[in-house]
Amino acid sequence: MSHPLRDMVQEAFAPLGVLARATDHFSPRQGQTDMALAVADVVAQGGSLVVEAGTGVGKTFAYLVPALLSGERVLLSTATKALQDQLYARDLPRLVQALNLPIRLALLKGRSSYLCTHRMEMARRDTQIPDRHTVHLLSRVETWSLSTRTGDLAELPGLDERSPLIPLITSNRENCLGSQCPKFKTCHVNAARREALGADVVVINHHLFFADMAVRETGMAELLPSVRVVIFDEAHQLNEVGVNFLGHQLGTAQLLDVTRDMLATGLQLARGLADWQGVCSGLERAARELRLIGGKRPGAVKLRWTEDAPEGIHPGVWEQSLQDVGAACVQALQALDTVSEIAPDFMRLHDRVAEIAKRVDAFLNPCAPDAVRWMDVSASQMRLMEAPLDIAQTVRERLMKQASAIANDENSDEPPPWHDEPSLEETFAAQRDADASTHEDDADASPFDSAFPMRPVEDARPRSWVFTSATLGDDPRLRWFTEPCGLESATVLRVSSPFDYPAQASLYVPRDIVRPNDPAHSAQVAALASDAVRRLGGRTLVLTTTLRALRAIGDVMKQQLEGSGIEVLVQGEWPKRHLMERFREGAKVGEGGCVLVASATFWEGFDVPGDALQLVVIDKLPFPPPNDPLVEARSKRLEAQGRSPFNDYFVPEAVVALKQGAGRLIRTESDQGVLVLCDNRLVTTGYGRRLIAALPPMRPLQTAQDLAQALDALSQDLISKTSTTTF
Repeated sequence: MSHPLRDMVQEAFAPLGVLARATDHFSPRQGQTDMALAVADVVAQGGSLVVEAGTGVGKTFAYLVPALLSGERVLLSTATKALQDQLYARDLPRLVQALNLPIRLALLKGRSSYLCTHRMEMARRDTQIPDRHTVHLLSRVETWSLSTRTGDLAELPGLDERSPLIPLITSNRENCLGSQCPKFKTCHVNAARREALGADVVVINHHLFFADMAVRETGMAELLPSVRVVIFDEAHQLNEVGVNFLGHQLGTAQLLDVTRDMLATGLQLARGLADWQGVCSGLERAARELRLIGGKRPGAVKLRWTEDAPEGIHPGVWEQSLQDVGAACVQALQALDTVSEIAPDFMRLHDRVAEIAKRVDAFLNPCAPDAVRWMDVSASQMRLMEAPLDIAQTVRERLMKQASAIANDENSDEPPPWHDEPSLEETFAAQRDADASTHEDDADASPFDSAFPMRPVEDARPRSWVFTSATLGDDPRLRWFTEPCGLESATVLRVSSPFDYPAQASLYVPRDIVRPNDPAHSAQVAALASDAVRRLGGRTLVLTTTLRALRAIGDVMKQQLEGSGIEVLVQGEWPKRHLMERFREGAKVGEGGCVLVASATFWEGFDVPGDALQLVVIDKLPFPPPNDPLVEARSKRLEAQGRSPFNDYFVPEAVVALKQGAGRLIRTESDQGVLVLCDNRLVTTGYGRRLIAALPPMRPLQTAQDLAQALDALSQDLISKTSTTTF
């Protein structure tokens, strides 16, 4: 059924359309156009659309073009802050310019991404800053703070995301003073919120979206009711991100943080008015004794918690330890009550301690139905966790249902159900009016304005939801994604990659490698990868499924490649940003080459197009850990429903993760490469064939000799390119 937006989108993606005229290297792709038209339909009519768009489809433009041409207010959520920055700084401005639309953009991140000038000043007076390097870094931040407009720490080069300085110069939900802060008027977080409230397109991330849903205070409670189009990119992460935020947790690190802040604030602002040393020592002691109950652990572990206490811990000892934490919180609250009028810092500290006491009480009571509890224990801290098994109920009841209620009752005098706090719309009304009044003066008129003007927020049409990713499952209905996200009734579209995988990529599964549970497996993977790296001259990414394999493979490859001129980078030895930059530099002419051994976040979001990455080695199939409490609880629920946990949960999870890892190899239509999967279950089991079928149709390599020839061909091709370029 035709409608104005669909016609405009069709024209924009035509061979001689506006995108072809205004952007470089644009060529029409049927899959991209199909996706864009499907997005246009759901934007115009309302409802939910789930799109799996293979690598190379161009899904970013496919959802941005109809969203921008619609004239609606758009909320765009991404998986990571890095992708946020890319959309806001590169993709959106290019499209807005190409389409010549008068659209205002805004970027909104969580508090911890922005400099807090109040806490920066507190840190300067803090005598407990750990070392000289941190003090020097604080001085750099202070200098930068005088010139930054946004306060976004991503602007500051060389700031390691793991730096101990970051929690000292940023705020979070617990320690932010809000409107009582002496720096409230110049607060970077509030400035970002003001821009978001006055913008037509707001770019956020999944963590911020669910954090707001959980605590109702980061600004989305005001944004969402006035937004008509909500788009989730990299939606495959949505369920796990949501689960982490929609439960509740209590950590010993959290207890020690509030203790540290209370001691510093008390000694700076109210010395002598309370026994700060004694009160803080009591809370710190209770936190450390709680951690000791978890025992010594060589690494991070998760303990089941299906009874009154986590496994291996006596219920009476556990209950007493939690009660001791609660009693220490009561003492802290009494001390804070005596000084609450002196400074807003003490009022916020009171709120933080009261919230901790509330969580202690919650963990002393039984677990909520349809949720699971466990305890994370590492060498440094312990976290008590409770989470729902998925976000399905939340999506149905708190997004879709409430969104419909708001859309159909915009004139109601009642606030939305989550609106517990003073409205940001009211707080920033004057600023937003000023923004709106100057909006049209700041941009040229759009050629689409007369056909499809910006709609006012009072329009009561149904809201539109778009969920997209390159990997959402392996069945036609994409049940791996739609079921846990409560989207069974959504329209589903699958768009295949336009890449010629049989010509561009090869797949090798070594038949003679030992089974993944064999102690010799990691050493054999390292030996195979090292031989391949020597032939290729670097340009290799080795992905592991566990940190143990990461360390084992990394150590062996360093030994085997010593003296080769090839640098072996191992995740954890440097910040992620440094590893990515060094890997790309290693592919330049004159360098010896690089191999990166990585796990976790490098399975996705690591984009190295061209000749810099031509070999991806995966150690084994990425099944979820069967002893993980959340995995166990989900498996038991499927069993209770008469379904197979292995076929309906473990295999689909492995499919999505494997497709993400394999997707690192071919990023453009000219890329060439080899994927090596070091797990012979792929060729000896029925489920292995299902996993192979879910991958792009790469050319199979049968023997080690075939692999060697494929790598030699890639190496010779690169030499030819280099010689031609040099000549």
